[in-house]
Amino acid sequence: MREDSVKDDRQLIFAISGYKNSGKTTMIENLIPILTGYGYKVATIKHDAHDFEPDVPGTDTYRHRKAGALGTAIFSGHRWRIERDAKEKISVKELIKAFPDADVILLEGFKNSGYPKYVCSCPEENADASKIAEVILDVINSK
Repeated sequence: MREDSVKDDRQLIFAISGYKNSGKTTMIENLIPILTGYGYKVATIKHDAHDFEPDVPGTDTYRHRKAGALGTAIFSGHRWRIERDAKEKISVKELIKAFPDADVILLEGFKNSGYPKYVCSCPEENADASKIAEVILDVINSK
């Protein structure tokens, strides 16, 4: 299956793309409750074109990394997080594998990918999230 396939047997992958401050995050924030309201499990993957600080200064795991740890993991009874530097560029397909139980994976960014996408132009001109959700639901229901 191509890396930029719309869906496999279990999941729909859909990107919300656009330039900085175009309303991508807001669109995703609005889509998630619509899709989860229909009973779908939704995960998100955000692309950051710049390096980012994955942890919060002052936390134990942040201190471990600053001390030289290769990576850190933190978990409780209900969630977990692993952070480490990638030895090589990681593909979105690898990140998608982290969410095998998701029905829908919304990608934020990925404007040059082959995934189906909605391109945000600016927050004032973006389509209503319910219209985008209808498109996503139509694709899911066509499986």
